[in-house]
Amino acid sequence: MSFESGSVSFRILYLPRDLPPDAVERFARYAAPPIDTLGVGEINGWVTGRHLLDRNISSDTAYYAGFLRLSLMHAERKIPEPLLRAECKMQEIALMQAEGRDRLSATIRREIRNEVTERLLPTMPPVLRGIGMIYDATTRFIYTTALSDKQLDAFQIGFAQVVGAGGVPVIPQTVSLQRRNRSIDGWDPVSFSPEVEPEDVIHDAGLDFLTWLWFVSEARGGMLKLKELGDWAVMIEGPLTFVMEGSGAHEIVMRRGEPRLSAEAKASLLAGKKLRRAKLTLARGEESWTCTFDAQAFTVRGLNLPEGEKLDTISKFQERMQLLDLFKEALFLLFDRFCEEREDKSWSKTAEEIHKWVKERKTRT
Repeated sequence: MSFESGSVSFRILYLPRDLPPDAVERFARYAAPPIDTLGVGEINGWVTGRHLLDRNISSDTAYYAGFLRLSLMHAERKIPEPLLRAECKMQEIALMQAEGRDRLSATIRREIRNEVTERLLPTMPPVLRGIGMIYDATTRFIYTTALSDKQLDAFQIGFAQVVGAGGVPVIPQTVSLQRRNRSIDGWDPVSFSPEVEPEDVIHDAGLDFLTWLWFVSEARGGMLKLKELGDWAVMIEGPLTFVMEGSGAHEIVMRRGEPRLSAEAKASLLAGKKLRRAKLTLARGEESWTCTFDAQAFTVRGLNLPEGEKLDTISKFQERMQLLDLFKEALFLLFDRFCEEREDKSWSKTAEEIHKWVKERKTRT
């Protein structure tokens, strides 16, 4: 899932200030060591976006179609677990036969495992992983393939080592501060169920946003005018992931059939659960963007971009980045709209509409 072709998975970071003029030279100083220097430990460092062994970081190789394109590479040697178990078992059987034993102690088995690991590890081929990034200097946004918290921590540490700052992850709180200069931390909890009190549900702006999008898509026809971007359609589909704090099931995933119309989905909403992850489609005219959206971390998985024109490689990449930026801006404008409605004096009326929608949703058995 690269940025150059196919579907794209990413999360977004925002840089409060421009990269330093010598950013490329700095990344070059922290380039990954040559792969032939890898021993039994690990190596880390930056490479170009062309491939994970390209340590030649320069203005010509680091920039692609006007975007800074790099990867944080990690390499280590690993013994496949089935091979390690088989080798250990061979040693254990041989030792038991030689000494006439029926079994071996845990200490001896551990020693055998350590000996086999020490013998095999240097012979294993390197395992390479990369955390890709695209930096858009015009918006100061970073698109990175660091989807998990562990990957994000590694990326931010590596990035900050080079430029002095790791970037601000785009989540509901930071989106509001960056775009509206307003904090949402003071919002009161809200329940989307007519049967559950606000203080008994999870208080999370991202979950509220995605559940509100679902309400908009069904109860309001799913069409919204997004300022200069025009009219957009919103659709929520399964699989659906619901979450709730407190006693009982904290997370429920609905996959089979049409989970959006299932009785279980309605029951989850009535119980006070909120939508954390779902298939999200945004469409404008003949163009559509479809992905799995995680509302808490604003993580996008498997984003399918609209079909573009048949262009040369560089022009095609530029077109894809423009479409990616358009999706990002539409998503942010939707969140802006949600924040405005959430903070409006008429929010209690909206909450009543949502309660009515939850209670009267039609289901398929």
